[in-house]
Amino acid sequence: MRFEFFIATRYLRAKRRQAVIGVITGISIAGVAAGVASLVVALAINNGFRQDLQDRLLGSTSHINLLRVESDGIKDWRPLMERLSKQPHVVGTAPAIYEQVLISRGPRARGAVLKGMIPAYERKVSDLLNTVKIGSMDPLDTDRVERGLRPGPGGPETRLHTAAQAPSAPDDLNSVQERIAAMPPIVLGKDIAGDLDATLNSVVLVTSPQGELTPFGLVPKYSRFRVVGIFNSGFFDYDSSWAFTRLADTQNLEGLGDQITVLEFKVDDIYQAGRISQQLEQEAGKGFMATNWMEQNKALFRALRLERLVTFITIGLIVFVAALNILISLTMMVMEKTRDIAVLMSMGTRKSQVRRLFITQGLLIGVIGTAIGLVLGYALSWAGGHYHLLSLAPEVYSIDYVPFAPRAIDGALVALVAIGISLVATLYPSWSAARILPAEALRYE
Repeated sequence: MRFEFFIATRYLRAKRRQAVIGVITGISIAGVAAGVASLVVALAINNGFRQDLQDRLLGSTSHINLLRVESDGIKDWRPLMERLSKQPHVVGTAPAIYEQVLISRGPRARGAVLKGMIPAYERKVSDLLNTVKIGSMDPLDTDRVERGLRPGPGGPETRLHTAAQAPSAPDDLNSVQERIAAMPPIVLGKDIAGDLDATLNSVVLVTSPQGELTPFGLVPKYSRFRVVGIFNSGFFDYDSSWAFTRLADTQNLEGLGDQITVLEFKVDDIYQAGRISQQLEQEAGKGFMATNWMEQNKALFRALRLERLVTFITIGLIVFVAALNILISLTMMVMEKTRDIAVLMSMGTRKSQVRRLFITQGLLIGVIGTAIGLVLGYALSWAGGHYHLLSLAPEVYSIDYVPFAPRAIDGALVALVAIGISLVATLYPSWSAARILPAEALRYE
């Protein structure tokens, strides 16, 4: 054991004539531990929010979207999708139509994003269809021919009603059931289904803002859908405003014909989505524009990074206050140990050794406090993440609990900062101790 370390540990354990020094030393250790634990927990929460939101976003939506700029939709989308799906790093491609609609059931109504898609392709770019908790996605996989329904505006599946065309009343219960079974299927988010009081096999009215010209003027088109499933992604933005239908049903509702509004892609490296989107845009040709998940959520992740920095600085002040306690306790210890220091120096101890003695003592306080804080911080983070101890309002935070995701690199950074601040706090007391003159200190002894 080095001489300085041996003396420093003895000073920390020894009983003192002034009990206040021991109290301040204990407060210093507790302060460092509290600051480190708070920083570990705060960074774990910030990282948990970022990781949880990123996982939910990437699990619910595609990595890259390709849009047609010069027109409302992509007409020859099948050969284009076939060609782009063979591009490097592309692992999944899906056609889709997004449309703002009004979904109503009786007196209740909600605005929603209606997504028309082909389930077999949609599952290649998104996991949202796998979150259906009530009902099933199978009816959306069923083709028109298999259901024996007649396509086109004349069929019962896609008939559009206007204000001048009210649906005829059913003759009996069997005809009602047959008409409901013939309606196109729709899957609703959990929260929008709750707002509409819709359950399985409920009938909802979907109204499109794409109007139909009649003798009475421009009248919105609408069609009745049968609820076949309710999904619960855990992401409030989707659960409260999204609905899924088959691609052909959405095309008929919007009067688009055989065209789509967006091609969606899933890639093998999400952090290279920007570069891959540029390649897809160039390959698609003039008139196309590609966007990726990082561009679409840039403001959100920038806010999380800023919050992380502000949190680190704010809670780091706790460690700074603890460092002031270390400075005070070491300064008072130098005053108490003046005679002992003089005796050591008269026996041949060098000034550099005296400086290292008190630096070592301050570092021991910082290291002990940091170790306790790390253990406490990671324990609290694990418990909070495992048991979901803190709940949130999903309509405000998009998720219903506080996520914790502690990282080893965050702990290393916090420990480095805490020990560094503790080291700075030892410089003045150690310098003061080395300036003691043995003859002056022992003159009246």
